Amino acid sequence: MNEASSSSPVSALPDLKPGDSYVQSFARGLAVIRAFSAEAPRQTLTEVAKRCGLTRAGARRILLTLETLGYVRSDGRLFYLTPKILDLGFAYLSSQPLWQFAEPVMQTLVADLKESCSAAVLEGGDIVYVLRVPARKIMSINLGLGSRLPAWCTSMGRVLLAALPPEELEAHLRLVQLQAHTARTVANLDELRLRIAAAREQGWCLVNQELEEGLVSLAAPIVDRHGRTIAALNVSAQVNRNPPESLLAQHLPRLLEAAQNISRLLQIRAV
Repeated sequence: MNEASSSSPVSALPDLKPGDSYVQSFARGLAVIRAFSAEAPRQTLTEVAKRCGLTRAGARRILLTLETLGYVRSDGRLFYLTPKILDLGFAYLSSQPLWQFAEPVMQTLVADLKESCSAAVLEGGDIVYVLRVPARKIMSINLGLGSRLPAWCTSMGRVLLAALPPEELEAHLRLVQLQAHTARTVANLDELRLRIAAAREQGWCLVNQELEEGLVSLAAPIVDRHGRTIAALNVSAQVNRNPPESLLAQHLPRLLEAAQNISRLLQIRAV
């Protein structure tokens, strides 16, 4: 299952006028960076321009600037990102104390449960993976740091959505485009609201084969010193090895304990 088609354009640039609070050329540069993906790692100038809604001349100036700075390389007609682009994401990860505390706890959890563990935050309509400790490859999607999945049909996404104020949640749901990934995917917004409400009441969320056949996932919130949910932690497994009943009985207590430990470490750091 692909997260995006290689021909899909990146998100449209905001319809804003250049000014003190909006630098259009910088926004276009970020759009060019985001045009590259696992489905389109190498692109021609024409392809980049099309995906970003830019002229060839505009895309060329940006690509050559990124190449001069070392973030992009080219081999004739094709442009591609360099490892230096990781500096941009690392700046975020290194500035957040959460990830320093979370990774050792997650590694212990994976060693105990023998299942993959991830942490994600909410960004727009997606969850974005910020940490992942795999036990084995269990999804057809290749997930890594920065990977995105739709929040509405993932366990971590529903935990994060459950923490939103009612008006923000409704604004989010109005933008959701329901898609039947499997026969078990939630089919309507009313049912989705009920499942998000259940996650809020329980303090955890289980998603059984809604995103991918055979994949079951369990998530819990990570909270700051004020009790606000700032991230979600999950374990995921193959349903034929760990059906939902087994996951709830054996893994949920350990997952909740791990999420609470990370939250406690954050709160101590914040004092």
